[in-house]
Amino acid sequence: MKKVYGSAAEALDGVLFDGMLIAAGGFGLCGIPELLIDGIVEAGTKDLTVASNNAGVDGFGLGKLLETRQIKKMMSSYVGENKEFMRQYLGGELELEFNPQGTLAERMRAGGAGIPGFYTKTGVGTVIAEGKEVKQFPTGPDGADEDYILERGIFADLSIVKAWKADPTGNAVFRKTARNFNPPAAMCGKICILEVEEIVETGSLDGDAIHLPGIYVHRLIQGEHEKRIEQRTTRAA
Repeated sequence: MKKVYGSAAEALDGVLFDGMLIAAGGFGLCGIPELLIDGIVEAGTKDLTVASNNAGVDGFGLGKLLETRQIKKMMSSYVGENKEFMRQYLGGELELEFNPQGTLAERMRAGGAGIPGFYTKTGVGTVIAEGKEVKQFPTGPDGADEDYILERGIFADLSIVKAWKADPTGNAVFRKTARNFNPPAAMCGKICILEVEEIVETGSLDGDAIHLPGIYVHRLIQGEHEKRIEQRTTRAA
């Protein structure tokens, strides 16, 4: 089965449709699938729901899809670096489903594991819990019952993720914080497209060092990537 494609446009061909749910990997500007995002911008697919830890920045990453108004709803944890996101949200033009960071990661992981939902204490007594089922479990001091809220697994139509290295079968290795959300995001999609900095020979990766098994990857591309710093603070010379 062919997994390696020549470009983002080729890898996305036949996969995209309006109104779909996309799970996107990355943490801040680290490990975001920028080439695949550019491909979705070019395809013009609209009314998207995107599950991602953050919403990129203005002019880069998911920020590009916000600028073209292709995203209808974001499922995110941190959105503080994108002025266009803020403008659209405060103007009632963009839906937001806010998730605590660990909850979002677990929702993706649960979807990839075929788990429809799970209970967590995170968000109990806050706006996060509004409209969600509450159940008590004996987990407090001396076995006292405590409240937990039901969170649902994310089952995405498409996962777009970025790795450092991968072999042609899709076995992938991530670097540093890029490992935070990329593996669970990859697992929860019906189709997973992976972009990498380098495709290496089959068998050259240490089996014990693989972070994402190729069984989860359906298509992959290699390309040039931009290394950005989210916040740069300097002092006068």
